[in-house]
Amino acid sequence: MKNLFVKIAAAGMLMLAPAIAQAAEGYSTANVNMRAGPSTRYPAVAVIPAGSSVEIRGCLSDVNWCDVEFYGGRGWVSGQYVQALYQQRRVYVGPQYYRPLGIPMIRFSVDNYWDRYYRNRDFYRERDRWSRGPDYYYRDRDRDNRDRDRDRDNRDRDRNWRERDGDRDGRNRDRDWRDDNQRDDRQRDDRQRGERQRDDRRSDDRSPDRRDFDCRPGDPSCDE
Repeated sequence: MKNLFVKIAAAGMLMLAPAIAQAAEGYSTANVNMRAGPSTRYPAVAVIPAGSSVEIRGCLSDVNWCDVEFYGGRGWVSGQYVQALYQQRRVYVGPQYYRPLGIPMIRFSVDNYWDRYYRNRDFYRERDRWSRGPDYYYRDRDRDNRDRDRDRDNRDRDRNWRERDGDRDGRNRDRDWRDDNQRDDRQRDDRQRGERQRDDRRSDDRSPDRRDFDCRPGDPSCDE
């Protein structure tokens, strides 16, 4: 008897499985971005026009985001922009309607999802960083930007220091050149002054010519 109940339950699960896995038809209520993950911080992969039909492949249980198919492309849209037909009326897709609409509850993994649908996208190259979540991605990116800004500031400071050092060295060279010229001028003036003083001393030391004096009559030296 127990085995019979197990078989009946298993058969019931098999009968329910297609219904659970079946996608529901939905409609976008606005021009909305279809994104590469269940957050507005993930890259946008397409824009779904208002009123467009989408296939809802599954939704998350913890947040109201759904994996949808639109014209052969796949991506994520917030449930607040998607309606589905329930009991002859349109309702916004929410957790309370997942089971009645046959929408499976799924999980999101960047690695599996992006490997399947986004290999040709530019952002796929950074999937390792995105796999930690958009908050980590943007935090790491902001940190990298700060590091680049800091490195650029350091390079600018180094260049400014080099320019200031170069200007200071140039001013020092100019000052040294002026000092050398002034020193040469002083030495030249000192030499010229010394030469004049020596010439003056030689002039003072030279004996006067006796003919420079008036001879007195009868002075024997006047006859020379």
